[in-house]
Amino acid sequence: MAKIHEVAEAAGVSISTVSYALSGKRSISPDTRRRIEEAARALDYRPNAGARMLAVVGPRSSR
Repeated sequence: MAKIHEVAEAAGVSISTVSYALSGKRSISPDTRRRIEEAARALDYRPNAGARMLAVVGPRSSR
C-alpha cells in the first residue's frame, strides 16, 4: 500500500496538494486532480485510518 508522499511524487505535486485534492478541502485544477486520482488508483493508495482520526479528533493531551 502506497503512502501519500508516493502519490505526490507519482503525480508531480506536493503532499499538501494530494491531501487537498483527496479531501476536497481546497479547489484543485481538474488536470491536477485527475493526475492525483490516477496515481492514487495505480498505487492502491488508502488513507491511514490512525492519521485520519488525529485530523478529525486531534491528539490527546496529557495533563
